[in-house]
Parts: sequence; C-alpha cells; structure tokens
Amino acid sequence: MEFEQMSPRRPYIFRAFYDWILDNELTPYIVVNTSVHGVLVPQEFIQNNQIVLNIAPQSVGQYLATNEQIEFNARFSGVPQHIVVPMAAIEAIYARENGVGMGFEDEPQYKSNQKTPLQQETVTKKANPFRVVK
Repeated sequence: MEFEQMSPRRPYIFRAFYDWILDNELTPYIVVNTSVHGVLVPQEFIQNNQIVLNIAPQSVGQYLATNEQIEFNARFSGVPQHIVVPMAAIEAIYARENGVGMGFEDEPQYKSNQKTPLQQETVTKKANPFRVVK
C-alpha cells in the first residue's frame, strides 16, 4: 500500500500528544489553520488565518476527538460557542506552560480540504447549540 493510500497520521499523533500533555499536568493548546474547510471558530479571534485554542478538559465541554475532527463547547469572552476543528486544520499541539509539543507536517490525505477564496467568503455559521435557561 502506498503512503498516500494510508490513513493520515495526524489524529493518532495528536491524541498521543494530548494525553501526554495532560498526564504531565500541563495545558494543551492547539494552533488551528482557519483557512481549512470545516473550521468553526469565533471569527473575531482569528489572526493571520490562525487561532490558538486551549483544549484542556477544565476549559472545554463535550470534547470529542475522532480521526476526522475535534469538537467541543467553550466560552469566548463569556459567550458560549460550539467549536469544530478538522484534523487537517490542526497545525500544532503544545503545552502552554513550557511550549513543548509538536508541529504537524502537511499530509497528502488532507490536500483536498483547503478552502478556495470563494469558499472562505461563503462559509455559513451554524446555529449556537446553547440556549439561555432562566
């Protein structure tokens, strides 16, 4: 089997580093390329097509990591948001406290996930899954 036909390595390496960072009682952060198709993050926090997210268990709710994406709920400036990050969009994972982690190289399996400029303009926001309970 050719390398391009194999499943991407990123989800497996990502989960290993995530667990390792948590096992060492540190805070996992990820660097996300927001130009990748399927990224759902608060637009006002994006700088240079990137956003850094704290994905520590105490900072997020309903965290789910699959081979395709991670998703969770988090608050940004007090506003609840549902976050979706395709694995193709994760550029790095590292520990906030000491910067130890790993940057991910491009993988051929993710080449079709890049947005075109037209797609970037037409991305629609999903409805917020949270509701106010009084």
